[in-house]
Amino acid sequence: MPNESRLPIFASIGANVAIAAIKFTAAVVTGSSAMVAEGVHSFVDSLNGVLLLVGQARSRRPPDEHHPFGHGQELYFWSLMVAVLFFALGGCVSVYEGIVHLRHPTPLGDPMWNYIVLGAAALFDGASFVIAFRAFRRQADGRGIIAQVRRSKDPSIFAVVLEDSADMAGIALAFLGVWLSHHFDKPYLDGVASIGVGLVLGVVAFVLLIQTKSLLIGEAADSSVVDAIHQVVRNDPRVSSSQRPLTVHLGPHEVTVGLIADFAPELSHQEVVLAIGHLDDAIRDVAPDVTRVFYALGPAVEPPQRGDRPS
Repeated sequence: MPNESRLPIFASIGANVAIAAIKFTAAVVTGSSAMVAEGVHSFVDSLNGVLLLVGQARSRRPPDEHHPFGHGQELYFWSLMVAVLFFALGGCVSVYEGIVHLRHPTPLGDPMWNYIVLGAAALFDGASFVIAFRAFRRQADGRGIIAQVRRSKDPSIFAVVLEDSADMAGIALAFLGVWLSHHFDKPYLDGVASIGVGLVLGVVAFVLLIQTKSLLIGEAADSSVVDAIHQVVRNDPRVSSSQRPLTVHLGPHEVTVGLIADFAPELSHQEVVLAIGHLDDAIRDVAPDVTRVFYALGPAVEPPQRGDRPS
């Protein structure tokens, strides 16, 4: 896995561990419900980063007897776990804490500690967001943020971007909750802010769930990649006809391709084998993430026999 995939995760873990400790300390001192929600939020973010690293490590394991196509989809599974934790331990706990504070509001102590902590959190989270967003934009290839999240095959990048975005929104809500609660002497407003933080986390968790679920059940390669592969096959003079390739991502950089093609009937068996080898190389030239190509040959030729070059 490229270092640029791990750097945003390490940055996010480091920032969130430090911020969680500071937020919980401030929550104990001031009694702020919103700060408790924010502390839980940062703690969950740090756990999520660890799970993403676990997913990256396990996805790099080589193929074996029980997993002949490798373990690339491990990353998608652990990313799904990140989304579940983000919802359960982040969104639900924050909403619960806010409801408790609404039912039993307690006056805040000196809010200065909250402001200091939120300012420090904004700096740490802002730095983590910049690192993750730069890596995300390098993959975007000119596409918008929403389009790239929908088309990205690497959840370890867009998950960190979404989490850091939720962090920044949560900090803003927590600041408003503390300020309004203290300024108007309305303690319950702090609980409202906590619920707002939970709802933000819930929305982000829902987006992560949808995206990782799509990848986990098998998502096709980007249409531009499929078009490029199809063009290579159609331009090969030894291919008389072909259907649009079937593709599936088994990992962020692992694409399996299925081709249904008819080769020219005058080709000998050996020439068909050589043509398949040529197509393999040409496909990987235009689509470096392709790891396997499977062929369904037309009725005009025999398929390669055992011992011929595998495709």
